Amino acid sequence: MAKRLTFYILIGLVLGLVVGWGLNAAIDDGTAASAARLKQIAGYISVVTTIFLQLIKMIIAPLVFGTLVSGIAHMGDTGALGRVGLKALLWFICASLFSLTLGLALVHLLQPGVGLNLPIPPVTAETGLAKAVFEPNDFVKHIFPASIIGVMATNEILPIVVFSVFFGVAITAVGERAAPLVRATEGLVAVMLQVTDYVMRFAPFAVFAAVSAALAEQGPSVILKLAYFMGSVYLGLALLWLSLIAAVFLFVGRRTGQLLRYIREPVLVAFSTASSEAAFPRTLEALDRFGVPPKIASFVLPLGYSFNLDGSMMYMTFASLFIAQAYGIQLSLGTQIALLLTLMVTSKGIAGVPRASLVVITATMASFHIPEAGILLVVAVDHFLDMGRSATNVVGNAIAATVVARWEGDLDPPEPAEIEPPHAPSHGLSGHA
Repeated sequence: MAKRLTFYILIGLVLGLVVGWGLNAAIDDGTAASAARLKQIAGYISVVTTIFLQLIKMIIAPLVFGTLVSGIAHMGDTGALGRVGLKALLWFICASLFSLTLGLALVHLLQPGVGLNLPIPPVTAETGLAKAVFEPNDFVKHIFPASIIGVMATNEILPIVVFSVFFGVAITAVGERAAPLVRATEGLVAVMLQVTDYVMRFAPFAVFAAVSAALAEQGPSVILKLAYFMGSVYLGLALLWLSLIAAVFLFVGRRTGQLLRYIREPVLVAFSTASSEAAFPRTLEALDRFGVPPKIASFVLPLGYSFNLDGSMMYMTFASLFIAQAYGIQLSLGTQIALLLTLMVTSKGIAGVPRASLVVITATMASFHIPEAGILLVVAVDHFLDMGRSATNVVGNAIAATVVARWEGDLDPPEPAEIEPPHAPSHGLSGHA
């Protein structure tokens, strides 16, 4: 089933490219009326993608809660939980710093903004993006939930993780009296995986709609105008993939190829829908089949969605300095390092914000006297770049969970790659304990 679904997603991707390009070529005549019509058509097509993403979001909160609580309960040792958390955060910090530094090095080497022939927006131009400023008080409120119902309603993963950790540790402390709750969370996970199976059957249609809508509205011309910038970003993402794969190879050796084969479907879903969130349930399943214990995967993966967005990190550095180059703004090395560290911190406080990377870039540029309006240079192609960085985020988080599992000496033998967990006999997401 997994192989067939991957094939159907690829068909949806190709058909989306053909249909989107065809619609743009047939309707776009360079007038405002045709642009408005294409935007309207893209809006209608995007309804299909919106349905799929909403269904995925419906799954995430109960799945994170169920897998994390049952995993902690089976871990049975708060010391082990703290050790796993520290190792995960250490990996996240190192990976984030590497991603930011790679973006910095490449933007200096390739200089995509130097001599840009596109009209540069005036510094007073409105971006239409939300303004997000890092506030320590707001950041703390984002981490520690006042209401678990509230954060589940908005799918804020980090506070769900915090509550689930408290809940799981409390279950461990209570012991046998809490056994019914452990069985309930295991049942919840099994049900949500079955729901995931139903929702993923809709993925090829969502992929077709997402790609065709984006290409119909933007057209190939905007891609050609910023082809060098886009090519530079994708080169950076490719180098980041190679670096992450090399890093995990040091830990798991030849099993690295297996890992990439197991996560190909969630990576493809993230790429084609431009949403790493859409790949979350399938990534958990893939890691389970690969041999990462759920008590580790269910803890590391949600944390990674807030602290380990490797693709987004590299892109934010690259885009910020690209805009500075386009305006001819010279930044000292010390200022650029400060920019990197600021991006690393501010990106942690905006989970759940639409077009989060652009919001972070816009807020950070203002602090370094780079015109916010420069973001308009990349807005038109952001969707196509978001596809690459979303896929990279999935790869980075899957590798992080694998490395932490090996670090703990707790990587299990793999299951057959094509097993469909909700239907086939399997130990499931809670069976590694």
